[in-house]
Amino acid sequence: MTNEQLLSEIREANLTYLMLAQNLIRQDKAEAVFRLGLSEEAADILVTLSTAQVLKLASRNTLLCSFRVDDELVWSLLTNHNTPTKVGNETTNTLHANILMASRIAEVI
Repeated sequence: MTNEQLLSEIREANLTYLMLAQNLIRQDKAEAVFRLGLSEEAADILVTLSTAQVLKLASRNTLLCSFRVDDELVWSLLTNHNTPTKVGNETTNTLHANILMASRIAEVI
């Protein structure tokens, strides 16, 4: 993959993310804040952006979204890979990972 192809992929990901975020916020702001890991202030700003502003933001060469999974325990729970707390039930592990990620959002907000 060339550098230009990589930048094009980043821009496309940015546009997709911004459009998804706006749609989620318009449908249910509280759920969008939780699912996207945004502050309410960021959600308020995102939902008011015009199409031109969204396109301008999306054209940045830096990825706008980021992974909320930032530690080995959550990655392991989500992938069922070397999970130290594995109880043999994928649903339980996923629920545990979701609770850990939700608690981290609360810390940020």
